[in-house]
Amino acid sequence: MTDYTQQELEKISEAPMSVGMAVALVDMGIISTAIEAVALSKQLTTVAKKYPGNSIIQSVFSEEVLKSGQIKLQKPNFKPEDVESGAIVDRAIVSAQNALSVVEGKATPEEISQYKEFLYDCADAVANAAGSGLFGTGSNKVSDKEAVALAKIKAELMV
Repeated sequence: MTDYTQQELEKISEAPMSVGMAVALVDMGIISTAIEAVALSKQLTTVAKKYPGNSIIQSVFSEEVLKSGQIKLQKPNFKPEDVESGAIVDRAIVSAQNALSVVEGKATPEEISQYKEFLYDCADAVANAAGSGLFGTGSNKVSDKEAVALAKIKAELMV
């Protein structure tokens, strides 16, 4: 397993939270955002099983690490003006870039590719978790704003 500093581990853990929350907040609703938060949480807690040989993911999201409390998954500190201006997605992309710069040269290209897939999966799971309408039950799960955010994140991650 690759050794990362505590600060590097925090950057690796922050990126999926930032990407997922950015997608949730571009089209916010009280109920739908709660449903989307659950979808993001599920991605974070099951990714280690999906990528058992990935040193990046295992170093932050393995059951052992999560239970130890060594890494605290924290909600990103987005400002209301970032949400209103749309800069929230740009900030999430910067967070992803920071995490990717940490793992560059420390992880294999395959592991980095899997980590990028995981980041996108977090955004996609959030976008597809709840629709518009009463209690997030609308048939159109991905709003126009979420679709734009997903496209921007996908292009940046090149997944």
